[in-house]
Amino acid sequence: MDHRIVNFSTFVGRTGIYLEDLFVRPDMRSHGIGRGLLRALARIARDRNCGRMEWAVLDWNEPALKFYKSLDARPMTEWIVHRLTPVEIRKLATEEG
Repeated sequence: MDHRIVNFSTFVGRTGIYLEDLFVRPDMRSHGIGRGLLRALARIARDRNCGRMEWAVLDWNEPALKFYKSLDARPMTEWIVHRLTPVEIRKLATEEG
């Protein structure tokens, strides 16, 4: 299993795939490249019996939001992403207790 692209859902009890970024150069958009990349990733998810595929998109990126909607992807508006960067990770990791 490739842990670089795998996450785990306690809700579905299975691994999934989280895609950090998908970028297609503006001059190459509308040629099926993004859909093809996500199709290939969906095949990997299917073959690995993943419970879900997820990715993030900025709320102002209307073209991307429209594209993802065309894939029948659902925005998860009730979730708020939280992040620790290396500074916060080190701080938490060195906590006593």
